[in-house]
Amino acid sequence: MSADIFLVDDDELVREGLQQVLELSGWSVRTFADMSTVMSSLQRGEEPLVLISDVRLEKGDGLQLQRAVRAHDAGIPVVLITGHGDIDMAVQAMRDGAHDFLEKPFSAGKLVATTRRAMGQRKLVLENLALRQQIEQGNEWGLIGHSPEIRRVRRLISDIGQSRVDVLILGETGTGKEVAARALHAASGTQDPFVAINCSALPESVFESEMFGHESGAFTGASRRRVGKIEHARKGTVFLDEIESMPLSLQAKLLRTIQERSVERLGSNDSVAVGCRFIAATKVDLLQAARNGSFREDLYYRLEVVTLALPPLRHRTEDIPLLFGHFVTQAARRHGAEVPPWTSDDMLAWQQRDWPGNVRELRNMAERWCLGLERLPVQASRSRSGLTETLGRVERTLIENALRDHAGNVQAAADQLRIPRKTLYDKLYRLGIDAAGYRSDV
Repeated sequence: MSADIFLVDDDELVREGLQQVLELSGWSVRTFADMSTVMSSLQRGEEPLVLISDVRLEKGDGLQLQRAVRAHDAGIPVVLITGHGDIDMAVQAMRDGAHDFLEKPFSAGKLVATTRRAMGQRKLVLENLALRQQIEQGNEWGLIGHSPEIRRVRRLISDIGQSRVDVLILGETGTGKEVAARALHAASGTQDPFVAINCSALPESVFESEMFGHESGAFTGASRRRVGKIEHARKGTVFLDEIESMPLSLQAKLLRTIQERSVERLGSNDSVAVGCRFIAATKVDLLQAARNGSFREDLYYRLEVVTLALPPLRHRTEDIPLLFGHFVTQAARRHGAEVPPWTSDDMLAWQQRDWPGNVRELRNMAERWCLGLERLPVQASRSRSGLTETLGRVERTLIENALRDHAGNVQAAADQLRIPRKTLYDKLYRLGIDAAGYRSDV
């Protein structure tokens, strides 16, 4: 098993000192004196979460090593250790993909803090990779994202999946209520059917027959016995979507079915036992609907044994890049097309939308993007540019003020702005700000 950290320095005393600091922080560390032994380990499949290397090595150098590591796996964060004269070189290395650099001399706390940030980045990359693989294999049930909100949903589904308890799913239009219901069904491990019933789509005249079944001759046209959807589910799952639209007369029959775990087909006096789990979904406040008289209060309390609340997309905007990437890749496969590119400005604009249609709306937009149909009109494009320019001016002012406050000390300015130093250097480069120009402005 590979170590958490690969530490590369040709000075044995330095290696031992840094290794001790890192190991005291709880990480496993493997040390190297040169580039070739590091690459040999990587090629054998021994990959660290973070690689820390001095820029100056007796055999090769840290920049060469960084390029080689990126060619091997661009997701491994590389932290470079530099002397004073290597700063420009290190900044260029960060533009080329290095995670951060440590300027000598640095404290043990600085080393640990920088490593911890790099470690967090790597773990996030690995988590996203695992999530993508799970999605491809169908193991994550399509609940895509790494936000705290969607993790909570997945954790609850995992916890109650095999319990067979009935569940009420709450969520706005397009948040993925049926996806969550299918996830619960998959987590139960049953091989019996998942039966979805859209309570708003079935006419009341056929609803009871569809739900509970009927015997031959039960009504005109009933020429033979028909097993209803609930009975057909056997020990699987019955998903009642938009349950708030179920007629009151049928709500009483559903309540009895759930309580007694049996159905009576139309035209029959015999009860048929059912072992299915009931999952109901709604976008309205059922308790308020009960108080208004449009939903049975006893049915509400029978259904809400466990409540699974799905977050709207606007509450988990950090999931939009992963969701969009997944949807546009799917669309490209369906249409036999290349995945079209998008810019950081595009993604920023998408993350600032309200998304009233939630994940479904995002999926439809990704489909249009793949087909070349999703382009902002000129007026909207101008508006977005105006917002970007405004944000840029605000960002520049905050950065310049922070540099002025700390006489051009980039680390102190980054700490004041509460962003990683690498992020600030990227912003300085993008905005054309020279931190050195503030060093005499105390």
